[in-house]
Amino acid sequence: MSVPVPTEGPWLDEAAGRLIRPYTVSGGRTRPATALDLLTLVRATGTAPPPHLGPEHAQAVDLCRGPLSVAEVAAHLELPVTVTKVLLSDLMACGAITTRPPDSFDNPTDRFLLEAVLDGLRRQL
Repeated sequence: MSVPVPTEGPWLDEAAGRLIRPYTVSGGRTRPATALDLLTLVRATGTAPPPHLGPEHAQAVDLCRGPLSVAEVAAHLELPVTVTKVLLSDLMACGAITTRPPDSFDNPTDRFLLEAVLDGLRRQL
């Protein structure tokens, strides 16, 4: 179920960007029904979201075919994290996605881990 991201038309304006305000996408809600961390991993279950949910919900499910963090989903959807958490909470309620806490590290200041993060950031630049 691949939902295309609109690149033209009434949803986007080249100068203004997204014309639909984030509070509209979340139905005016500012708090998710489920507590989600930025690093919480999200994965689609294969269950289609109900049709009454918006296109952003379908895009989020499509993105989550492989595990992604909440922060990554927000970045791909180009929505604030708070709005993304509300959308993901909706999807959890209908069974379209599952979540799990991120893998924990025994020592978050491990030199090997920090060097790997630094190398990844350098490759992105």
